[in-house]
Amino acid sequence: MSNPNTVYIGKKPVMNYVLACLTLIKGGSEEIVIKARGRSICTAVDVVEVIRNKFMPDLKVKNINIGTEEVKSKESEQTLNVSTIEITLSH
Repeated sequence: MSNPNTVYIGKKPVMNYVLACLTLIKGGSEEIVIKARGRSICTAVDVVEVIRNKFMPDLKVKNINIGTEEVKSKESEQTLNVSTIEITLSH
């Protein structure tokens, strides 16, 4: 089940995710969760830093979880390990 206060990071520009996070915060969410896998992890960190440095300096990083997920490859039947990150922000 998906949390309505979660922003999943993908291949879109950083500012798209910043806007999504700010919309959740301004909509009354006490905390938001930013999730990313693989190459999108650096984008997730960029999103958090842009929000904290340019828009909401009082926003705090409440928790950071890192891990690994096993994913089946689309091309072959191999199982790949993909890094994950989950950053929780609160104010």
